[in-house]
Amino acid sequence: MRNDKRLPYSLQHDVIARLDGTVLLVGDRRRLPFERVQLPCVDAYEAAAAIRGMVTQGGGPLEVSLWALVQTARINGCDIDEMRRAADALSSARPTNTAVRKELEYILPLIEDFQPSSFASDVEDLVMTRLDYYDACYDAMAHHGAALIEDGDGLLTTCFPEHSFFLSLYHAREEGKTFKVYAMETRPWLQGAHLTAPGLAELGYDSYLITDNMAPALVSMGLVTKYMSASDRAAASHWVINKLGTLSAAMACHEKGVPYYAFSLAPDMTGPDPAWSDVEIRDPSEVLSCQGMKTTSDSVRGFYPCFDLVPPRYVTAVVTKEGLL
Repeated sequence: MRNDKRLPYSLQHDVIARLDGTVLLVGDRRRLPFERVQLPCVDAYEAAAAIRGMVTQGGGPLEVSLWALVQTARINGCDIDEMRRAADALSSARPTNTAVRKELEYILPLIEDFQPSSFASDVEDLVMTRLDYYDACYDAMAHHGAALIEDGDGLLTTCFPEHSFFLSLYHAREEGKTFKVYAMETRPWLQGAHLTAPGLAELGYDSYLITDNMAPALVSMGLVTKYMSASDRAAASHWVINKLGTLSAAMACHEKGVPYYAFSLAPDMTGPDPAWSDVEIRDPSEVLSCQGMKTTSDSVRGFYPCFDLVPPRYVTAVVTKEGLL
């Protein structure tokens, strides 16, 4: 079941990624909401560079990577070694979020037995099946998320909370619930301002954009009754890795007894708890400018660990397709 009609423009399947022959068109989230354009990528390596360059992020790299495999099959035919090389490049583009690596590790063994005569079309059929699977997962998570939302809630969110959060709002509104949403702007790439807030407005939700450091103030004012976000990685032990700013908001919520729920498509049930070594350290120059404009002098140095590690004591539950952890 496709969820497109219940999601904002930025989360439409054909906007996130689509193939035009052998060219992969990736929705350029950096230029939303002012321009609706797609970046052409001639191969999987350019697609990996687009992921690394924040053309798409969050759940976007998963969908882009799946279509990049179809692109590789169309260009190279039944060349399993090249499929593996493409998968490695895509998996390593954003190392903190392991969803792409897990998915491609699942897919690669399946395609090894595909016949050369129908290889590309068989890979495409498999990708379509996987996208339908993920749509069903997002919707299942959203039903659990909607059940957490109560009439009159003030919902805080961070960065771009992706499919399951938006679908949770859809189901909650269908059930007659009213609520307000406060979206943090998310420096330095402004995903909250570029994607979340416009998406909420596009779908007619009662919502407000706030700066990142306003979140604790809103919690203290009693405006926030629940905090909900996506997660780039979550563990069964309740550790959550998510965009920088998540920890300070979760700590403020914990102080005031406000629950924090993190959506996770596939929590890590077996691995060790995350450590700072798992956190991607991006180019420090990214924090020295905003929207292409310098925000400080050339003599200033930056530092950019771009994810927070949120300890279990601040996480009320992890929302999965099976229910709440």
